[in-house]
Amino acid sequence: MIEPIIVVTNNPMSKENLSSKYVTEFIDGSTIDVFKKVRSYIHNGHKLLTHPLMSSIKPNETPYRTVIISKNREKAVEVDSLKYIEEGISSTEKFTNKFGIPNWSEQVLEDFQLIDYDLIYHALY
Repeated sequence: MIEPIIVVTNNPMSKENLSSKYVTEFIDGSTIDVFKKVRSYIHNGHKLLTHPLMSSIKPNETPYRTVIISKNREKAVEVDSLKYIEEGISSTEKFTNKFGIPNWSEQVLEDFQLIDYDLIYHALY
């Protein structure tokens, strides 16, 4: 990434590996909680730098999401960023309501942490 960023995540692995280099806000909550925090940042002039649903894993299947936003704020809300985060929230709610959230084993949860971290790592580097 060229510009200064903020990492918003509920993934302990992303927090552990990125917080020493980037401003990182850890959300102790669900994917929806992460997305709502990102939406709040966008309402305050920050810009979405990674897509909230940047994997082929259905939004109800993985409990971890890491999203990158701009550290610098603009005076106006960036409309495309708001559109993408709202679509992310809507899709996640739709899948969660329709299919529920699986009760994954600890090993599978660790795998999902790694997948999420790997996606964001490759977006950054």
